Amino acid sequence: MRVLAAAVATMAGLALAGAPAHAAEPEAKFWRVKTIITMEHPRLVGSGYAVMERRASVDWATPDGRSWAAYRPLGAYPKTKQDEQAWKKDGSLASWTYRTEGMKITLSTKPGKGWVKQVDERPAALMLGERPVTFEQLQKLPADAAGIRRYVTSEVNAWIDKAAEEARTTDPRATKQDWLDHLDLYVAESLTRLLYQNPVPRKVRAAAYEALRTTEGVKDLGRVKDPQGRSGHKLALPGYVTDKQSLEQQVVVDTGTMTLLARYTDDDARPGGEPLKGKGKDRVETFEAGWTNVAPAVPDAG
Repeated sequence: MRVLAAAVATMAGLALAGAPAHAAEPEAKFWRVKTIITMEHPRLVGSGYAVMERRASVDWATPDGRSWAAYRPLGAYPKTKQDEQAWKKDGSLASWTYRTEGMKITLSTKPGKGWVKQVDERPAALMLGERPVTFEQLQKLPADAAGIRRYVTSEVNAWIDKAAEEARTTDPRATKQDWLDHLDLYVAESLTRLLYQNPVPRKVRAAAYEALRTTEGVKDLGRVKDPQGRSGHKLALPGYVTDKQSLEQQVVVDTGTMTLLARYTDDDARPGGEPLKGKGKDRVETFEAGWTNVAPAVPDAG
């Protein structure tokens, strides 16, 4: 069974339990989420050394339902000092090119040009899980920890019912219990997404953080600095271990703004019992989420 990063489909329009947040006007034109991803490339390059890739992606959403997306590769670099020595012996290559599964892959040490575009193919600019929602519905999410936990847990269970039903044809050996065994992880992932993905009120984010912090299996790792030097509180999410996969996630939250600053993922997939190099392992994401009046544009190359 595969772990689904976006496991929860949060249902819009339900009667929400708990104290609702007060209705609020948008604070600016766009809700903007910038993500910087640093991860190990899934294949050795050059004479056989590992490199790390950096990518920037940005999403903008307006309260009236429009959205934009932008992307820019920020360059690759040797992973370790040993890899750097091997890279230098290769002549300090500025790029690497190879073919895999019929595709030509090119990596560069320099940032790419990137792109930005308005997105028309999405169901909606504002999504909770797989369901479109409106700005007004986001303002009505429960603003207390017990209420948001009940709401999210209910939707996780609904998703599990659907996933287990679909698995009858795609994976007959799977049972509903396979998903229920990791219920706390799915709830924690869903609560984490409330801290950055959509323009929910700060009171809702604060409730989601409190619910996340007290979810079974979540560990408090104390105050830390994220990769950008920002201060936050670090939590370890419940682990996911099967005979095919081991997943560990840690998140850093700004407890002032109640937004997600960083997520660390160590995903060790084992097809046939062997570790799968690069697929999510050593992956770090940093986030900047908030309101802005700055128009969509290609991410900076820095």
